[in-house]
Amino acid sequence: MAGKIIIISAPSGCGKSTIINAILAEGKIDMQFSVSATNRSPREGEQHGVNYFFLSDADFRKAIAEDAFVEYEEVYPGRYYGTLKSEVSRICEAGHNVVLDIDVKGGVNVKKLYGDQARSIFIMPPSVEELQRRLEGRATDSAEVIAERVGKAEFEIGFAKDYDFQVVNDDLATAIAQTASLIEEFVK
Repeated sequence: MAGKIIIISAPSGCGKSTIINAILAEGKIDMQFSVSATNRSPREGEQHGVNYFFLSDADFRKAIAEDAFVEYEEVYPGRYYGTLKSEVSRICEAGHNVVLDIDVKGGVNVKKLYGDQARSIFIMPPSVEELQRRLEGRATDSAEVIAERVGKAEFEIGFAKDYDFQVVNDDLATAIAQTASLIEEFVK
């Protein structure tokens, strides 16, 4: 049986990666990450096909022109990241479910592309104010960067209505349990 596609998106700082990693660590749900593609150079220790598919600028642009991505984004000027259709197909055709940890616009596009074969889950902060407190609590970014992230989060939250489900990460354990339950029900 072909696997299904789980799309999980959230503004920065909402706990999306923490939730996904906790569900994967539990090992109760058969799901795998797809390896993303990028046109940036590998960092020390990174391997092609393991960490990313490292493509040249020309090859990435060619893949865009050939409609080879389920989604891609120019994250920084000239720096692209994307999810290859071939990678999603490889995992699903092997009978595994694939989890996509992607930006909100990409998530909406993937859901449109795959329809009922995909379930989209949007991780929400309890409030924009709480998200700002969390980002400030990390103490990793300047006030300007935090303000930029909060502004972007307010924009991204506007896409939540386009997702199948929203999970508010007010309590991490509860958010993990709710997200896992939504995935388990879908992949059965």
